[in-house]
Amino acid sequence: MIKIVKATIKNLFEVTPLFDQYRVFYKQESDIEGARMFLTERLNKNESIIFLAYYQNKPAGFVQLYPMFSSVSMQHSYVLNDLFVEEVFRNKQIGGALLGKAKEFCLANRAKGLALETDVDNPAQKLYEKLNWVKDVDCFHYFWTAK
Repeated sequence: MIKIVKATIKNLFEVTPLFDQYRVFYKQESDIEGARMFLTERLNKNESIIFLAYYQNKPAGFVQLYPMFSSVSMQHSYVLNDLFVEEVFRNKQIGGALLGKAKEFCLANRAKGLALETDVDNPAQKLYEKLNWVKDVDCFHYFWTAK
């Protein structure tokens, strides 16, 4: 059974190890203390929305959303920045449930929608497309790195 809750600072001890594993998946060094501090700041400043999934009462995955705004449409939306399901809990519809919860949240908050980016070889693309996410082929995305 899957249960999804909106994480608060009280869930920090459960979401931190998942967040750390997520970062390791993206080839970052494990840093539990850094992960805890980062998430604490996001939650204390209300800078992100985190939904935490439990499978059979065990923390199994999370999704993290960051708010953004469009001057053109004059609407707010969210960046689905992080989606992670611990390996032992994969193929149990947890990722889909987390994506569904993110959509519900956006609808309830009258957001324009959700944006995400992912590696070109990320197998989760199949899930996104199955759940009616549309790949943007009309835009290029650029990023400038401050050094």
